[in-house]
Amino acid sequence: MTVNVPMLPLLAGFGVLLALALMWRAGRRRAKAAAEAARTGVRLVSLAGRVLLGGAVMLGVQWLVVTHPDNTTLLVGVLAVPDLFAAYVLTKALTVSAIDAPVRRRGGQR
Repeated sequence: MTVNVPMLPLLAGFGVLLALALMWRAGRRRAKAAAEAARTGVRLVSLAGRVLLGGAVMLGVQWLVVTHPDNTTLLVGVLAVPDLFAAYVLTKALTVSAIDAPVRRRGGQR
């Protein structure tokens, strides 16, 4: 028994399989890029949240001490110490603290 398959349908079938494989790879790359972009956005929002929370805590303590100015040393300390925290937070926020490794296109991790 001999099977006679015409060349055109055979080539069309291989073409369809190749197109599906290429579409699958492109979708995978796009998904990786979207995940990396989401991770970067989350880092920024997380840092902003920590800065705002720290600022709110410092403001609350300062307000409490300023409304009761009985002790001058405590007043100066409460106004000076948050400046150190603010300087630290600003320095950390404006300094690159993580180096993201470049994504390898072929071969994965080495």
